[in-house]
Amino acid sequence: LESLTFAWPSGKALRRFADQRLAKRGGFIHYSKMIYRMISWATIGLTSAILVGCGSGETQENSSNTSSSVNEAGSTSKPKKILKITVGAEPEDVDPHVVTGVPEHHIIAALTEGLVAEDPVDLHPVPGVAKKWDISEDGKVYTFHFRENAKWSNGDPVTANDFAMSFKRILTPALASKYAYMLFVMKGAEDYSSGKLKDFSEVGVKALDERTLQITLNAPTPYFLSLLNHYTWFPVHIATVEKHGGMTKRGSGWTKPENFVGNGAFTLNSWQLDRMLVVVKSKTYWDAATTKLDEIHFRPIQLETTQENSFRAGQIHNIYNLHIDKIGTYLANHADELHIKPHLASYFYRFNVTRKPCDDIRVRKALAMAIDRESLVKNVTKGKQMPADFFTPPGVAGYTARARIGGNVEEARRLLAEAGYPDGKDFPSLELLYNTTEGHRIIAEAIQQMWKKNLNINVTLQNQEWKVYLDRQREMDYQVSRAGWTGDYPDPNTFLDMWTSWSQQNQTGWSKPDYDALIRKASVTKDPAERLEIFQQAEEILLDEVPIIPIYIYTRIYALHPAVKNWHPNVLDHHPWKHVDLDLSKLD
Repeated sequence: LESLTFAWPSGKALRRFADQRLAKRGGFIHYSKMIYRMISWATIGLTSAILVGCGSGETQENSSNTSSSVNEAGSTSKPKKILKITVGAEPEDVDPHVVTGVPEHHIIAALTEGLVAEDPVDLHPVPGVAKKWDISEDGKVYTFHFRENAKWSNGDPVTANDFAMSFKRILTPALASKYAYMLFVMKGAEDYSSGKLKDFSEVGVKALDERTLQITLNAPTPYFLSLLNHYTWFPVHIATVEKHGGMTKRGSGWTKPENFVGNGAFTLNSWQLDRMLVVVKSKTYWDAATTKLDEIHFRPIQLETTQENSFRAGQIHNIYNLHIDKIGTYLANHADELHIKPHLASYFYRFNVTRKPCDDIRVRKALAMAIDRESLVKNVTKGKQMPADFFTPPGVAGYTARARIGGNVEEARRLLAEAGYPDGKDFPSLELLYNTTEGHRIIAEAIQQMWKKNLNINVTLQNQEWKVYLDRQREMDYQVSRAGWTGDYPDPNTFLDMWTSWSQQNQTGWSKPDYDALIRKASVTKDPAERLEIFQQAEEILLDEVPIIPIYIYTRIYALHPAVKNWHPNVLDHHPWKHVDLDLSKLD
């Protein structure tokens, strides 16, 4: 190439060429590298086109925020609105019935829509696939009436049977969905999931006709409509799933871009593992006129420093998790980009109570009491988090836990000695598992030092990338594990029912019949005050048995480019994508 002599086109023309080839061939990385190598070889000074190598293996894309296309007449159409963001880790999958993570939620919410949707400001339920619904007088029967123009991305109509069969799939034991328990509010759902009930027609979901779905609950459930906005309740395209391995096969080919069929505001265009997942505006979505963005590029950048480097270079429009050490800098110099908002989420550590020494309640209590939570949030996390020796965030639907674990170093030492380890002597090996981010590492190191100082015990730290970390937790291959739980809906039940014996999210090996009975009782209790009192009793058991160590209540600490519009802060950190917009005049 260096020996060739000809007139090089302008940088804009090269970018247009790359975009055209991308549109025709469906791949970004090959053509972006080709174009920018050509630019580099020609020593053209295009400072907006820089590829940055990332420590986690990501390949950064052109920092330009828009692209244009050329129509048949040769004129340039208006620039595309392309939102470029990171949601942290590489998604485990985009199958709504097998995943459990927050990164997955953000992507699936772009690709799939449930019976109801969320208001972009306060997240109250609004019509989704269902244009309206009726609720019986006793509050147990919901009848959903579908939109005539609700379609899948392949043009098929979205039907009531799609939802009924999707619910059957989630509840089928062979799929082993970790969120199946969220459907247990439906009549017969728990018995079908456990295998006690064989006939799915006896479960409380019926397709009355193609456009009408009826759901019968065990008891009135005041948060039911909000519950429907969790991706577990989202439908899958049955014919596509069956074509690629069947309804109960996990990790099948139906979620590959060339096979994926969704019903959301966006469709899956490409997915390059550990690099980028691209969704594009759906032409078949019933509310396509509302969708502002042309594309969203999701980048799996786990390390906070790499996120910030990409953000400052203009290659992404957000920092999903701002590094602890950068909060002060952003407060001083980038206040228009920094956001610190309340978040309905709890940061905690799990115990595997089936493994020594965590099988001893005295050891668990000692570890829990030896943590100085006040010091941790003041000197380590520094993001206005609330130190918490309780689990459920306060104020959720009028509930604030009265039970506390309490920080008490002397009592912690006494309990450890009573367990056979005075002053930490002969304490067995203990490993703390966390998923790879700098923030989790810093917190783990601080708690490791507290345990050494206060209990004279040595704890080793083990970090794993997101998918491996999740697998180890599910397989109970850990002793102590970092965890976080974001509420799926604004009710204390979303924090407390996960510790029942039937919850696939428990993953501690702990269960208590008295606790199970209280959660079941709360699910059928109509009186609000009595229901909250039942939750109080349940959380008292949870904190007395200590299968977990509550540490703090989250805040969301992130940076967002001022060009991103309609990104409303809320306690669940949900941002319905069809409402999000870009002000191109504010982009470089």
